[in-house]
Amino acid sequence: MIAPPASTDAPPVVPMSDLAAMSRDVAPALDAAWREITASSSFIGGPWVRRFEEEWAEYCGRALGVGVANGTDSLELILRALGIGAGDEVIVPANTFIATAEGVMLAGATPRFADVDPGTLMLTAEAVAEAVTPRTAAVIAVDLYGNMPDMGAIATMANAHGLALIEDAAQAQGATWRGAQAGSFGAASSFSFYPGKNLGAFGDAGAVVTDDAALAGRITQLANHGRTPEDGNAHVVVGRNSRLDGLQAGVLSAKLTMLDEWNRARRTAAGMYSALLDPGLVEVLEIRSDVESVHHQFVVQVDGRDAVRAELSRRGVDSAVHYPVPCHMQAAYTAFAPAPLPVAERAAGRILSLPIFPHITERQVEHVAASLNAAVRGAR
Repeated sequence: MIAPPASTDAPPVVPMSDLAAMSRDVAPALDAAWREITASSSFIGGPWVRRFEEEWAEYCGRALGVGVANGTDSLELILRALGIGAGDEVIVPANTFIATAEGVMLAGATPRFADVDPGTLMLTAEAVAEAVTPRTAAVIAVDLYGNMPDMGAIATMANAHGLALIEDAAQAQGATWRGAQAGSFGAASSFSFYPGKNLGAFGDAGAVVTDDAALAGRITQLANHGRTPEDGNAHVVVGRNSRLDGLQAGVLSAKLTMLDEWNRARRTAAGMYSALLDPGLVEVLEIRSDVESVHHQFVVQVDGRDAVRAELSRRGVDSAVHYPVPCHMQAAYTAFAPAPLPVAERAAGRILSLPIFPHITERQVEHVAASLNAAVRGAR
């Protein structure tokens, strides 16, 4: 889907994303969903939510899906449904969005931060082994930037220590590891459909996918005020309000039809970046040969990152940093960092996210790459 070069000599302005273009791709389906859902008043639960839960579970290679309000809730609900809480530790990579650690805290457990691989900036089985203590109950493997870690090795290590494995696949919708879909690993997998994700709603939304019917039932109950399936007025556990609404489910079903095509376009753009960026100046993150990434973000490491960003902005190129402060160095979480985590800490000052989205043009990619090469060279 990546567009050919435009016929103008003016340097392009390149945003980080273009959500409006993605919406235009599915506009008729979005309009139809809006009409049907509003006409039937299927706003909370209902057929559209059930339809998306089934579609998303099937896409991820799972038996069951449970729609929830957002990705953070999905992590908390998985942990609570597994009986993990006060007194338990959960291993979390230090380089991830704060929601991964936040979900652990909200479940009443304690995050145990682990360092990451210097090539991928993701969790490894070795880091899991180093972080295990007698209190460790689970490990959350995060699929980061559209990439996936070595899920086989992490699963083996988790099993060896008797840990529940949870996959945080919020950033890897459609990615695969050895042909297996992101979301198909562990006791359950967590997804966010925040608007900027590869599959994004028109607001906050999330889901859990699993093969365990009893676990799915407990998550559904917890997310719906602790109600029993048989009696909506019987609340047998302390739950919460975390339900996927029908309108967001309709948006997600409409967009799901385009997800694979959009991901192919992201891979094309990522391939262009890798070919155009100077490896002597710009360090592109590693993607293992057994992974098919969906490039939720295109992250590189550079020296003089802040000066480079300023120069990119001057040249009309937007950029971002995912993430400038590792989780264990955030003020609310420093108590859970017993030792330095040098890889995550060093990377935080060097990582830089470049524009990548399905409708980015060849000319835009060329302009970003040329601008970045020049900016890094100038910052030296």
